[in-house]
Parts: sequence; C-alpha cells; structure tokens
Amino acid sequence: MTASWRFSTLADRHRALGSKLEDWSGMGTAWTYDKDADEEYIAIRTKAGLMDVSGLKKVHITGPHASHLIDLATTRDVEKIYPGKSAYACMLNEAGKFTDDCILYRTGPNSWMVVHGSGTGHEELQRAAMGRDVSLRFDDNLHDLSLQGPTSVDYLAKHVPGIRDLNYFHHMQTQLFGFPVMISRTGYTGERGYEIFCRGQDAGTIWDRILDEGKSAGIIPCRFTTLDMLRVESYLLFYPYDNSQKYPFETEGPGDTLWELGLDFTVSPGKIGFRGAEEHYRLKGKERFKIYGVLLDGKEPADEGAPVYRDGKKVGVVTCAMYSPLVKKSMGIARLDVDCAVKDTKLEIRNKSGSIKATAQPLPFDDPKKTKRTAKG
Repeated sequence: MTASWRFSTLADRHRALGSKLEDWSGMGTAWTYDKDADEEYIAIRTKAGLMDVSGLKKVHITGPHASHLIDLATTRDVEKIYPGKSAYACMLNEAGKFTDDCILYRTGPNSWMVVHGSGTGHEELQRAAMGRDVSLRFDDNLHDLSLQGPTSVDYLAKHVPGIRDLNYFHHMQTQLFGFPVMISRTGYTGERGYEIFCRGQDAGTIWDRILDEGKSAGIIPCRFTTLDMLRVESYLLFYPYDNSQKYPFETEGPGDTLWELGLDFTVSPGKIGFRGAEEHYRLKGKERFKIYGVLLDGKEPADEGAPVYRDGKKVGVVTCAMYSPLVKKSMGIARLDVDCAVKDTKLEIRNKSGSIKATAQPLPFDDPKKTKRTAKG
C-alpha cells in the first residue's frame, strides 16, 4: 500500500474480513476476503451484496460556469441532465482517445458531482476549469457504499420513503438511519442496485447496520474484485484493465477510441465542442480492434491477458474472464481484431495450462435489454 494516500473509514472492517487492503486509485481497497468470491457473486445476482467503492474519486463542481466546464470536458449534453438525474459519460484527450469515464450527478442548477475512477478525470476537469468562474473540490470524506442485487430495494424501502419510485440513473437527497445521505440508483454489477454516498464518520454505522439487519435476507459483504465476475457478464469496462494502457499496441502509444471500446453511445447525439470531439468523429470507421465477448468451452476461465488466436494467427487478448456457477458458462471480455468481432467466429484461447476452444459472442452476456437494472417498483 505504499502508493496509498486516501483512507476508507471502513478499513478495519475489511481487515477483519481477511482483506490486506490492496491499493486502488490511491486508497486501500478490499480486493480479497477470507471466503469464496463465488458466494458474493451469487448473492449479488440472486439477493444482494454490500461493497465499499469509496476508492472512486468524487469531485464537486459549483459556480456559474459549472455546466460549461462539464460540457467541455465530457461527452454528454449537460442541458438534458436536470437536478436529481445523472448520466454516464466519457472524457477524451485532444487525439480523441479515451482517458476516463465518470458519472455526472446534477445536484442543483449550478451544482454537480463528478465521480470517476483511476484515469485522468480530475486533470481533465481542472484543464476545462481554467479561466472560468467555477469551483472544483475533491471530497475524500464522502464514502460510497454500493448495495447491489434484486432484493436491495426491498431492504432500503424499509428505511427510505420513495426509494421504489427512484428511476435508473436518478438520485435523491435523504436520510438513512438518521444520517444525511445521497442515494443513487446506479452501480457496476448489471443488477438493480444503489450507491449510498455518506460522510466518512457515518460509513461504519451504515455498513454495520445494513449487514446486521440484512443478514436474514442474504445480504453479505462483498470484496471489490467480485465486480470482475459481474462486469464480464454485464459489459462494464474497467480502466485501465481493458485498455491499451495495459495492452499497448506494438507500433503506437496507448489510447483507444470510443468506437473501439463500444462507448460511442456516451456521446450525446449531435454534440460538438467537447475536448477531442473532432478527432472522435474523424476516427469513426477506423477501428483497430473491437471490445467483444468470448465464450469458452468447458469450465476453465481464460487467464487474464491470455492471447486469442484464429487459424494460428493471434487476433486479440482476453482482458477479464470468469466462470459463472449460476449459468455454468466460462466467458470473457476481449480486445479482438475487427474481422473477428463477429458472432460465432471460432477462436482459440491459449491459457498457460493449454488451449481452449471458444467463440466470439456479442456483449453483454447477461440481461442485454437491461430489464433488471431499470425495473420499476
């Protein structure tokens, strides 16, 4: 944890569960617990699980030019986002290449919160803020507890009036157990779920009470890396683990386009003027690879970084993989040559233990119409 400079107030609780608190984004994060990750995966898919995702970076942006800043720095049309609504967005560099993703929360007319991961999101926001009447404030006291799974709403409904009416990608200012919180209907699992933003001094009590009261309903604590199993099924990318920053091109530096990553949907229709916009549009149709799914024969998951071959030629790499004990399938996210990112293309995954037959399959594997995460009531 030598790189850690941020600290979750839940650190001791994670240690008690067996975590050594590996560094992620400058914060000691629970990558491991003393139990089987399959148990946590099954809980989130069938009941609910609670995770500490406070390593995400939270930036408050306020002032007359707040919306203009976000308009410049991200791919979304901010005028379509009203107070109480949020949106998933990307940030690009001048070359039109992806540098970070984020969720934009509009909390008032001139007030926003941007939550991003381990890319250069903060730097992109600072660059766009130069010379403008706006304030940026990094908030590390704000913790983020993610309660994910089909029964998460049933638990919260006992304590939060109106939670069943909160739509996907909307948020509400409320109280939980008497503490001030912002609850957002978002998450990183593909399930119906909620993120509970709370003060650091309240996080421990909220964590303990949810797990204590929810135990009989099957709510259990979950490590951060259980998300890798869930995100493979649900086509949720994780910077830099699916990007050329980790899997560089042989003849050029890192940087992927939204067209290659399948994130072009984050650009609001017709939007121009954001950083990298001209190059983004110019690079359409010039994809060097595509993010795509691979479905493997048998139960063995692909190794992280396993090369993918077709007819003896290397055509890609598996960036994240898992075997689902629920659907009894082995699957992965891969960076594939464009002509291989076609349904049912026959492939070969070369693990350290040997080769495995596979086929290319479109993402997501689970709930492609997003009916679970958008369910009403």
